[in-house]
Amino acid sequence: MTKYLITSNPSYFQLRKYMPNFALYRDKQNENYAIEAQNFIQMCKPIKELKVFLHQDYNLAAKLGAFGIHLTSQQFDDIPKAKELGLEVIISTHTHDEVHIAEAMGADYVTYSPIFASPDKGEPKGVEDLKSIIGMTDVDIFALGGIVSEEQIEAVRETNAYGFASIRYFL
Repeated sequence: MTKYLITSNPSYFQLRKYMPNFALYRDKQNENYAIEAQNFIQMCKPIKELKVFLHQDYNLAAKLGAFGIHLTSQQFDDIPKAKELGLEVIISTHTHDEVHIAEAMGADYVTYSPIFASPDKGEPKGVEDLKSIIGMTDVDIFALGGIVSEEQIEAVRETNAYGFASIRYFL
């Protein structure tokens, strides 16, 4: 199963312990985001199989040589712009309609959330809803939201999701 680490503080995650396939540097409040993003990309480079993504700013991601961009659910119109820059695109989705829009606009992946209970993220969708949307689309779906245990990862695996994304699992 594909593992997607999301972090706002690279010093806290255990990259080598968990060996994620994807890693996102997302720090919504850092005034020095560009500098820290560059450091994050450099820190991840020695791991050849790791795809490094930045958050929201596709121009910065392209400039710094990130593999891709993770767009917010408010950035659907930016999918083609990011693709034109040669970036792979992940976009956050929370409804079936958003997943279908992301697919139609050319996103490579979506996060679909929240699957399990997660602080301040609303009612969990559950694995049955995840399984339902997976059966209706060809875009690769990362389950996101409240994934902190091996049991939850196994439940996601049984849905045939492309992978799972998490913050707390990787701490």
